[in-house]
Amino acid sequence: MATALAPRAKTAHHVPLFRMNTVPPNFNAKPFAYHQEITLEIETLTNLGIGLGRVDGWVVMVAFALPGETVRASVFRNRANYSEADIVEVLKPSPSRVSPECPLFGVCGGCQYQNLAYPEQLLWKERQVREALARIGGLPDAVVRHTHPSPRPYHYRAKLTPHYEPPRRDGAFPIGFLRAGSKRALVDVPQCPIATEAVNAALPKVRADLTAHAAKLKRGGTVLLRETREGVVTDPGNLVSAEVAGTKFQFTAGDFFQNNPFILPELVDYALAEAAAGGARNLLDVYCGVGVFALCGRSQFEHCLGVEVNADAVRRAQSNAALNHAANCEFLAGAAEAIFARAKFPPTETAVLLDPPRAGCDEPFLRQLLAYGPARIVYVSCDPATQARDLKILVAGSYQLHHAQPFDFFPQTRHIECVATLVKAG
Repeated sequence: MATALAPRAKTAHHVPLFRMNTVPPNFNAKPFAYHQEITLEIETLTNLGIGLGRVDGWVVMVAFALPGETVRASVFRNRANYSEADIVEVLKPSPSRVSPECPLFGVCGGCQYQNLAYPEQLLWKERQVREALARIGGLPDAVVRHTHPSPRPYHYRAKLTPHYEPPRRDGAFPIGFLRAGSKRALVDVPQCPIATEAVNAALPKVRADLTAHAAKLKRGGTVLLRETREGVVTDPGNLVSAEVAGTKFQFTAGDFFQNNPFILPELVDYALAEAAAGGARNLLDVYCGVGVFALCGRSQFEHCLGVEVNADAVRRAQSNAALNHAANCEFLAGAAEAIFARAKFPPTETAVLLDPPRAGCDEPFLRQLLAYGPARIVYVSCDPATQARDLKILVAGSYQLHHAQPFDFFPQTRHIECVATLVKAG
């Protein structure tokens, strides 16, 4: 029997309001007409968190559809080798489908998995890491451990950055996030269930203050709410603090600092244990930011050296070293590849811990890392695809991938944090 979506979900999953009722002028009508309804079974989830199925062998992407479901969907775009469609009705629901906690799920583009039971989210993220290592990294036999769950599946984000635009002609003034499937349209978000309770408590006043001055706005922007030891801070320039595994850190509120404080100590402890497991005496913390790994690892290594291209972050890391009386920690400003020329540690007694931005490492850096040849490499990544690309180069050099451990820093979303441990061959 066909199962229509619940009224709230129906609103969230039916053809979104921003879809044009008339055929767009640049619409490619093959293989499906605009808004043609098709029935298909969802086979898998892509790394973007989108359901994938096939009609007569032709791939169709259906956002918010789950593996194992049979759905009726409305096509809104035909690309060169696949089509995109919106759910109209779930004909056969997945046993793992659950009711989303947010009434805006499916309209707001911030979350992809609120309709998927949390244990299944963890399994799919493990599978997506494994698929990236096989497909991109050429490592089909890689050992991928079960995804480490977040202590909080909801109310975990300590930082929220809603966007806004000048008021519309009709007077509307949304403050929130991009609409699902859109690159421009904003959805008004009064509350966010993945943000911490303190951030949500502070959000109404921030929204009210911004709305009161909306008529004077000439351009759009972003507001900040960050929960810290000093409370919820909205000024990006404010000096704030956090504590990770007994180590204190200061940073400016607008700077990068992991925004799931509930799982962060578990990842830090794990990554440092992996770095120390081979008996390394020294730690090189590359892309060190304000010094989280080096300072938290100060008792496990004789010497810790961090390098970071952002000079302000290095100055903050140096201040954090003084704050924690970490005499064995040193921080240098400069490009990541410069660390090997300045490191005086014997590579056979050294572990390198990498935590690059989403784009990963560039090849010249990886070549210098291979030339340095540390005993152990621990690679922390927020993008399994770029991580797999880089691991392919390291494994083709002189390293073996021992295992990969996903961490669920961002429940209800497609994002995955993963820690890969490599050991020098021979």
